[in-house]
Amino acid sequence: MTERNGELARRGFEAVLRGDLDFIRELLDADVKWHGGDPSAPGACHNREQALEFMRRARSRRPVGELIDVVDAGDKVVVIMRPPSEGSEQATLHANLTTFRGGKVVEMVHYANPEDALKAAGV
Repeated sequence: MTERNGELARRGFEAVLRGDLDFIRELLDADVKWHGGDPSAPGACHNREQALEFMRRARSRRPVGELIDVVDAGDKVVVIMRPPSEGSEQATLHANLTTFRGGKVVEMVHYANPEDALKAAGV
């Protein structure tokens, strides 16, 4: 039996926390897209190497944060996260809507509001 996409997403987040980009490399499709809603916007990733480089840079600047929840909706998975807090205020939640095809991540879309990601996933 193949692993469910939600579990793959959870393991992927845990791999990022550990800095295990080899695991992430295997999880990402070669042509993965990662963006904030506009794939043509500056800073959007258009392939695996760009996504891995973005993760490397992000990890070198600050801790990743914490995983709050993973909502499995079949081919789409919402990964809800809390970035590291700054000062005494707790950081607000955000989410990635991750689309899988054949056990590989083909697209990740960042949402500032987890409710919007859940709605986009049809949950």
